[in-house]
Amino acid sequence: MHWRALTTLDLPVVEAIAAKVHPDFPEDVAVFAERQRLYPDGTRLLELDGAPAGYLLSHPWRLGTVPELNALLGAIPPDPDTFYVHDLALLNPARGTGAAAMIVGEILRHARLHGFKTISLVAVNGSLPFWHKHGFRVLDVPALREKLQSYEHSARYMSKLL
Repeated sequence: MHWRALTTLDLPVVEAIAAKVHPDFPEDVAVFAERQRLYPDGTRLLELDGAPAGYLLSHPWRLGTVPELNALLGAIPPDPDTFYVHDLALLNPARGTGAAAMIVGEILRHARLHGFKTISLVAVNGSLPFWHKHGFRVLDVPALREKLQSYEHSARYMSKLL
């Protein structure tokens, strides 16, 4: 099991994994491609026994805001102040292997190394306990309430001080 850099050749696999893991949050392959192009250091592919089993998409962003679901960013903000985890998705065989904790540790180190003071995300699909275990806490941002509802009723914006 190992995480490696995501390449453009991996995008069809990312799209297939996303369709299985996040069927209620569909995103076009163009969204994955843009994240990989804008911030390749924040994209990873998990290989388990030589087969793709998960991915991570992350990038610098602005604290207290979230990108629209299934929307292109256009660019990384010129003044990012948080590192944003757009998506961490694992297929069932990779769950419980420690792969998620491994990549969370890696991306926390990356964010610290690049001078970010926080890391943020939107927890969906019942992932709030996982993120809580890794030190993330719900951050109530009134301006985000409506946008979070567009994900799902239980979606929560979370942040962690680094």
